[in-house]
Amino acid sequence: MTRGLHADYGAEFETRGGHSVVAHYGRPERAHLAVRNGVGIIEMGYGVVAVEGGDAVDYVDNAVSNRVPDADGEGCYALLLDPQGGIETDLYVYNAGERLLCFTPPARAAPLADEWSDKVFIEDVSIRDATDDFAVFGVHGPTATETLSTVLAGATVPEHPLRFVRGSVAGAGVTAISTDDPTGETGYEVVCAADDAESVLDSLLTRGTPTTPAGYRTWETLTLEAGTPLFETELDDRIPNVAGLRNALDFDKGCYVGQEVVSRVENRGRPSKQLVGLAPEAVPDGGAAVFSGDSAVGEVTRGIHSPSLDRPIALAYVGSDTLNADDPPTLTVRVDGTAVDATLVDLPFVDGSGRSARLPGY
Repeated sequence: MTRGLHADYGAEFETRGGHSVVAHYGRPERAHLAVRNGVGIIEMGYGVVAVEGGDAVDYVDNAVSNRVPDADGEGCYALLLDPQGGIETDLYVYNAGERLLCFTPPARAAPLADEWSDKVFIEDVSIRDATDDFAVFGVHGPTATETLSTVLAGATVPEHPLRFVRGSVAGAGVTAISTDDPTGETGYEVVCAADDAESVLDSLLTRGTPTTPAGYRTWETLTLEAGTPLFETELDDRIPNVAGLRNALDFDKGCYVGQEVVSRVENRGRPSKQLVGLAPEAVPDGGAAVFSGDSAVGEVTRGIHSPSLDRPIALAYVGSDTLNADDPPTLTVRVDGTAVDATLVDLPFVDGSGRSARLPGY
């Protein structure tokens, strides 16, 4: 991590999944609005698993919920499920020709590399935790394309989601990925060798169009406004249909762990709960109960005071029977032991220059 350069910008740090990340630069809500109106740069705290060998594509494809691309320069968003269909981790899988790179939540890379390595028998494949080899910088906002185009040499900014090109920034070799817009704004990720991280970050922040450094507090408010479910808060141990993650599922591919459960829920027409947006009268904590009358019908996963809307918003799992009743439900949530009114809101909460591919039902 480029800790020194972040510190020069006034960064406050925190630990997530055993990795130090930037929490904020003093005023996360101002950085949030800067991203919504221009462009922001955030160093992403991914774990990275490298899978190499002639059988790499088949090996990973047999494990995950989506079809792994066999063409260099392409990627997919996918899930690893347990036998009950619960999400063990989400990950982005990129085909880099001689290897696959799997970007995971930071705490999941090492155990995933160990788990996959233990299951290799006769396959031509080698697997390792490559987290320390790379740095990844997110470039998000309505002017993200202009910003990246200014600093990226030797390549044209990729147009299609989860496609990537190779070029250079500040003389360092980089891979530029077009994201699936988790912030609800046009987004890219710039991947470089860890040794080149400081020069690449400095170039992204200081060359060309004005940019704003952002931390994970801003990432959380941006993704919540965009309706994007995150692994730690909305996805861990959930069945993907409940979270609405259709972009992570391929129903036509071969068998993978948990597929039977996912297919059964899909064929049933609707899951028992659904991820929804709420506009409560006060900000609830994650885990706060959602009520319809005297009946508990769900729970909040994340709540914030939205910088864009200047009011509380939240994501919650609510029972499908409540949502599909003939009359619109009257909901409340518990905030500091008090029931406050909460209104169902269509996702996303905020329309931006992009639309998150993880939106429920997208």
